[in-house]
Amino acid sequence: VQLVESGGGSVQAGGTLTISCVASGRTVSSYSMGWFRQAPGKERQFVSMIRGGDGWSDSEDSVKGRFTISRDNAKNTVYLEVSSLKPEDTAVYYCAANRNTWSTSRSGAVYGYWGQGTQVTVAS
Repeated sequence: VQLVESGGGSVQAGGTLTISCVASGRTVSSYSMGWFRQAPGKERQFVSMIRGGDGWSDSEDSVKGRFTISRDNAKNTVYLEVSSLKPEDTAVYYCAANRNTWSTSRSGAVYGYWGQGTQVTVAS
């Protein structure tokens, strides 16, 4: 599967963006799909995931209530709505796919497919 992210940009603190990940090759429900982010000088961090088998989702504590993951199977697209943005949310956001449709893992190591990333910059 090939993954292509889009929708990043620069926003003011408190703003909202929706970033998208289009998958080609197989439907997004055939994978557990995750979003990760990496800020300059920091390690890659799990953000959110949606499980292929039943749509169950999970998010990292610092983004719960602010970020929402969803998917549109017909469009083969996974979305991450990022709201109430803070400067510390500034990072490159990556979409990833895990062939285990029942995974609950937050580890990037289980995701075998990655997009090229989209930059989100939050100004204070």
